[in-house]
Amino acid sequence: MGETDPDDHRMRACVREVYDEIASHFSKTRANPWPEIEAFLDDVSPGGLGLDVGCGNGRHLALVADRTDRALGLDASRALLAEARSRLSDVGEVTLLQGDAAGLPLAAGTVDVGLYVATIHHLPDRATRRASVDELARVLAPDGRALVSAWSTTHDRFDAPDDGEGFDTTVDWTLPDGRTVPRFYHIYAPPEFDADLAASDVAVEETFVSSGNCFARVRSDG
Repeated sequence: MGETDPDDHRMRACVREVYDEIASHFSKTRANPWPEIEAFLDDVSPGGLGLDVGCGNGRHLALVADRTDRALGLDASRALLAEARSRLSDVGEVTLLQGDAAGLPLAAGTVDVGLYVATIHHLPDRATRRASVDELARVLAPDGRALVSAWSTTHDRFDAPDDGEGFDTTVDWTLPDGRTVPRFYHIYAPPEFDADLAASDVAVEETFVSSGNCFARVRSDG
């Protein structure tokens, strides 16, 4: 993928440090799985290897583990992985790894079921975001399926122009002591999300907007 831009590296390190700082409080607010993810997992064939990229505290990884023979959760934040380890202590056949969504530490063609939700919007530029989707395509098995999501301009939190373009912003997380910690986001406009997926190495089966998020059901294009 070529040389890493130092600014890109610093931005990703900053996002990792933010989630390390807020992990415990953040995890307490992330208990229930999204219905869109439950519906996706209900539709995929059971068994094989499941992957949750940006697994956070593991709330969706538990569902992946129930649906697959073996589940792998990857996140940039060690502190969030510690939260996931505690949450999933009674769930079998789950492996947790610290890693980068744009450089997955997996062999090609090995993942049968994938989640890449609420994570791509933390990557600092379009090239890196597209590279991360290409990485997802690379690791998907020939019959593998995955769900990708990102925060959208359709969310009522944002007063964004309807021009088909997303924007970069920071969204503060407020800790119990009142301190605020800014988190980087790229907020996707739905046409932009569709275009980035279409330009990647995945085959897009469906895109849709739900609960203020862009979603795509994808598969390997191999």
